[in-house]
Formats: sequence, structure tokens, C-alpha cells
Amino acid sequence: MKPIAAAIRAAAVVATVATAFPALAQEANPLSFNVSVTSDYRYRGISQSRLKPALQGGVDYAHASGFYIGAWASTIKWIKDSGGDSDVEIDTYAGYKTEVGGGVTVDVGFLRYNYPSNKLATSANTNELYGAVSFGPATLKYSHSVSNLFGFADSKKSGYLDLSATFDVGGGFTLTPHIGHQKVKNNGDFSYTDYSLTANKDFEGFTFGLGFVATNTDNYIGGKGKDLGKNGIVLSVKKVF
Repeated sequence: MKPIAAAIRAAAVVATVATAFPALAQEANPLSFNVSVTSDYRYRGISQSRLKPALQGGVDYAHASGFYIGAWASTIKWIKDSGGDSDVEIDTYAGYKTEVGGGVTVDVGFLRYNYPSNKLATSANTNELYGAVSFGPATLKYSHSVSNLFGFADSKKSGYLDLSATFDVGGGFTLTPHIGHQKVKNNGDFSYTDYSLTANKDFEGFTFGLGFVATNTDNYIGGKGKDLGKNGIVLSVKKVF
């Protein structure tokens, strides 16, 4: 089996399960920064840090018109586990988000996953277009790769569809259930479904998270034979300023 960790990078479900998309800045303060520590960097259910802790941070600018741009980075292990030479992921993205009426919000954009000097046979660098529709607490999102996907050869036009919701349950707590399906074009053995349930708590300017993550695949094997898609608990703390 080829180095499966190189199959897909994994940036997470909500802030606790490794936030690939940090929260947009409020209109009154369009520029924001964020830093976080997570016990396991999970993205689309798959560990990017070999089930180990990761340090993360980002910057976002959100204009009152609805346009936004940002960058986000995390420490990772899967590139080196796959024979490459990079221990960091740097994401850059831009998009437009607006309410179209009736409480419906749409969000469209472009995201580039950068793995500097990754040196894999098929580059891990990945470009995706995404579109999302939100209504009430629920968001349905589709991401479509316009390049090879996270080191998979001949995987252009892969897609990820996910449905999530965020519920305010009182006392500063939110609860976020999620389900998603990753289709890897021309690499069907690595297509899979992931699930998660995350609880967040805001306290003294920090957001503390506790999440349960699961997938239906055991085909993603990292360094030291680790099953990167195994069921697990993820703890995190995040600060936005």
C-alpha cells in the first residue's frame, strides 16, 4: 500500500477538530488573528499530525461588502511520513459571503492548500473551489478540487460534500454535529465518510473544544503504522484577537 497519509491532508470540522477555515472577522473589526492548540489535527476526519498535537494560527480580513481573504497554518506530520520534506501546511483563501434573503446565506470561494517543498511524487499542493448554503443553524457545503488532491495521482475533480449545524445549548456552550463524504477521483479505495460531534465553550476570551471524530475507512495509514482515520477524541483551545 502506498503512503496513505499522502492521500489527503485533513483541516477539521469546526475549531476544535482542527479549523481549516478560521471564523471571519466581525464587520466592526474586519481584521482578526487566531491561534490555537489541538490534541490532534483532524481534517475531514483524517489526522494530519499522526494523532499528535498541532500548533495552528491564522489571519482574516472580512470587508463589509461580504468579500474576505485569509491565511491559516498548522504543523503537520503526514508529508514527512509519506517520504516528503515538509512539516507545515499553509492555506490561503478568498471568497464572498452574503445573505440572499429569507435567512439564507451563500458563501463561495477559492482555497489553496500549500505544503512548501513537499517533494512528493505527486505534489501535495491542492486547489479547491467551494460553495456553501446556510439556513438557520445548518450549513451544506461542497468543495471541488481543480488540481490533484493532496498527493493522489490523477485525482483532479475530487469532491467533498458535508452537512453540519451549530446549536447554542446555553451557558456559553455550542454543539456541532457533522457528516461528510470525500470522493477521491480515480482512487476509489480512498473515498470515505466521516462523522463528528463537537462541543465548544467560550470562557475568558478563549474557546475550549471537545470533539469526537470517526470515519468508515482504515485505508489511511501514517507513520509508525498509525490508523489516521480511527475514532478519537480531540481537545483544543483557541484565541481570536
